[in-house]
Amino acid sequence: MDHREAGIPGKSEPNLLDGHISHLALDIGGSLIKLVYFSTNDDVDVVDKAGRSGKESLGKGRFHFANFETSKINDCLEFIQTKQLHLGGCRHLEAPPTDMTIIKATGGGSYKYADLFIEKLGICLDKEDEMDCLVAGANFLLKAVHQEAFTYMHGQKEFVQIDHNDLYPYLLVNIGSGVSMLKVDGEGKFERVSGTNVGGGTFWGLGRLLTNCKSFDELLELSHKGNNRVIDMLVGDIYGGMDYSKVGLSSTTIASSFGKAISDNKELADYRPEDISRSLLRMISNNIGQISYLNALRFGLKRIFFGGFFIGGHAYTMDTISVAVHFWSKGEAKAMFLRHEGFLGALGAFMSYGKHGFDDLMFHQLIQSASLAGDKIGSPPNGKSSENESIECSIYAS
Repeated sequence: MDHREAGIPGKSEPNLLDGHISHLALDIGGSLIKLVYFSTNDDVDVVDKAGRSGKESLGKGRFHFANFETSKINDCLEFIQTKQLHLGGCRHLEAPPTDMTIIKATGGGSYKYADLFIEKLGICLDKEDEMDCLVAGANFLLKAVHQEAFTYMHGQKEFVQIDHNDLYPYLLVNIGSGVSMLKVDGEGKFERVSGTNVGGGTFWGLGRLLTNCKSFDELLELSHKGNNRVIDMLVGDIYGGMDYSKVGLSSTTIASSFGKAISDNKELADYRPEDISRSLLRMISNNIGQISYLNALRFGLKRIFFGGFFIGGHAYTMDTISVAVHFWSKGEAKAMFLRHEGFLGALGAFMSYGKHGFDDLMFHQLIQSASLAGDKIGSPPNGKSSENESIECSIYAS
């Protein structure tokens, strides 16, 4: 479990006795469950359209992020129960009175595990469309969070200044278990233009079969130590160490992923798991980068934003995707990444509270300011970006 806590500065856990948890949202995917919740210490009196009064936490606060493997959903339920996150949920103002807590959720698991949340926690999952949430989450991050988007190539990270008046259109590539590619034209305006079934689930699934790794993080850590050239067939392997300069291929370009396994008189046990995972990561990342660019080319898009937990702040993954986009576009298009790439859907589900009667409580002016704590991007041992990342923002009623 990767838990990106961001409570009171200097503390690793939010103080639930002094503070207030407001609005939990979930994105339950095929591989991972992503959680986003908001905490603040300021309570004010509010009145809704029906004249009902009550207290709501408004003012400065922080978003908190956590994720769990979907196969270990009971760990997620225990986390919610222990931190009492569901007690900060809401009762739907437009629905009949009920003791059931309403929590916004998206992803296929919001249907698959709906009964389990009711049984274990008394939570009713109010389901939001997955693609709507992805786009809403991405738009929120790109508009509200300082230094959210960046490029990463050849080990160099560079933050991108986003002009809010010139954000659209762009291509959003969300790499989860599979990959969805969305052409985003504005707030709530998008079209799923393509996708591929070769995504994060492919990397994890094949990785488990080939290396016996027990977790996604373990597989990523292995790839960091591997050498794909032991298994991949390069242009130089075919042309006697030379470039194929006539068509612009260097000797180090991969001609065939896993190609050397054809001619090597070796069994699976003869290959290092590190090299296998590296080759697998390179193959999938290259493929996603190329398909993404080809779809951007279809619509004349120069900017491509990549999200999803497959990336996980992993330097080699980002570098491979960036090189692929750069190569196929001849430098005309750029791959850009998001600091909170794995939480787009969960953030979008959180934003959807404002569409269902809760706007009178806290969504008049949702994000007044936002800043980010920590900016470390690299390849820490677990393949994740800095666990000190958070979004701090001002939320108040006008």
